[in-house]
Amino acid sequence: MIKKGCLIILGAFCIISSVKAEDVIKKLPEPIVSGGKPIMDVIRERKTDRTFINKEVDEQLLSEMLYSAWGISHDGKRTIPTARNKQGMNVYVARADGVWLYDAANNSLKQVSADNILPFFAQQDFMKNVPLVLIYTDTDEKYGAMHAGSAYQNVGLYAAYRNLHNVVRGMFDKEAVAKALNVKPEEVLITQAIGWGE
Repeated sequence: MIKKGCLIILGAFCIISSVKAEDVIKKLPEPIVSGGKPIMDVIRERKTDRTFINKEVDEQLLSEMLYSAWGISHDGKRTIPTARNKQGMNVYVARADGVWLYDAANNSLKQVSADNILPFFAQQDFMKNVPLVLIYTDTDEKYGAMHAGSAYQNVGLYAAYRNLHNVVRGMFDKEAVAKALNVKPEEVLITQAIGWGE
């Protein structure tokens, strides 16, 4: 009886151990896509702010932020304009619990790495308390940067609406980040640090 119990425990451990980072999916709360501040107020309030405190951004806010960046709003269209309807951009979320790829169609995150890569972005002191970084990638050399710019502008407006601080950043270890995402370094376009301010 004891041997049988040990075998069951050992088998369960082997199954748990065989789950890879890329098999982990997190369903996000449904984004709230109505209401909020008038658009002219958030345009006026949108700004770069590099002061962050060590406080997590909850899943509801993350869901709405990602919807703002690269969600699907209607008729299969994105929440940002896309040149010639090219939709090759990806948005990744780097947090202490790993790196996650946003899946807009399923409103979920798929883990691509269990490693905490936030130190790759910490070349500046203000980054030490940032709880999450959005990473914008694209394979399209012609339109990728335009798509990323539209996405991070939407997120900046969302941050103003929710009183979050944000800063768009190009200063990071691009090769290390690309390796963590399993993409080419030239596909990593820009990042955006998001968090609560003082």
